[in-house]
Amino acid sequence: MIVRTPRRLHLGLIDPTGSLGRRFGSIGVAIDGGYEVRVLPSEKMEIKAQGEDIETIEKTLGRMNAAFGTGVNYLVEVRRGIPRHVGLGSTTQLSLAVGTAVARLNGIHVSIGELARALGRGKNSGAGIYTFAYGGFVLDGGVRNSVPPLVLREDFPEEWAFLLVIPELKRGPDEEEEKPAMESSFGDVEAAREISHRILLGLLPTLKERNIKAFGEHLSAIQKLVGRHFAGFQGGEFREDISLIVKFLNEKTYGAGQSSWGPTVYGLILKSEFQSASSEVFDYLKDQGIKAKIELGIPRNTGAEIVEENAFLIRIIKSVAGGQ
Repeated sequence: MIVRTPRRLHLGLIDPTGSLGRRFGSIGVAIDGGYEVRVLPSEKMEIKAQGEDIETIEKTLGRMNAAFGTGVNYLVEVRRGIPRHVGLGSTTQLSLAVGTAVARLNGIHVSIGELARALGRGKNSGAGIYTFAYGGFVLDGGVRNSVPPLVLREDFPEEWAFLLVIPELKRGPDEEEEKPAMESSFGDVEAAREISHRILLGLLPTLKERNIKAFGEHLSAIQKLVGRHFAGFQGGEFREDISLIVKFLNEKTYGAGQSSWGPTVYGLILKSEFQSASSEVFDYLKDQGIKAKIELGIPRNTGAEIVEENAFLIRIIKSVAGGQ
């Protein structure tokens, strides 16, 4: 079983205050270049991965066994990954990839919500869950007692793209490190109202109309409002060490922001503009003495790709090969 996931850009949390009885609410978009994970039944737990991916896989296998009795004896091989804690959704994408594969291998049919709940995902945001499942642009309805519901999913225009800048700076907090912040009472109710207004009567209509200029203007405004919620944790509307990059991207692209806790930042562009835009960003970063990867983030309007393999046939081939 092979699962290929998207990456996820987190475009913002709406209302951390829970003023209407639901906390957070999130918007996000799927882009290409996520995990490729191979999972097969095995006589023991065998994990071929690096760093924190190993721990995430172990936890996922344990949670799947606790929820569905699937056991933990699997070969899990990470063939391609997402950098951890840079704002691209690594933990959720890897957890759901392994969980989906294990469920399929055992003939277990569960909804994405049930799977996410079993794996402990969706406590703050549904953006990673629904980009994994469906791709495209997603909006969830906030956390109440369980995984936030999917409110809207829309294809992202294929001629649009994101210029991604991933600076070689301090990574974002992991789930344990962010827990004190996310479990505390914080946020700005007025900012939440304006974010909601801009999503409903700004971002969504302009996405439907394929108006990249207007969409980008609303996206930038929403990102600054989201920053008001998190200013006390990150030193301002954006992380202090990346705020200059966001400002530059706002000047050179249709709209820009910080994905999750960063350090990844993005600028909305037409796909055809990547070469010229990336050259300007490269020169700017060089002048500022900032080392970073610059990538083209291509929108992905499909969820995770799942390729079935014949595990029995694979075992026979390995057995024959081993006897030669």
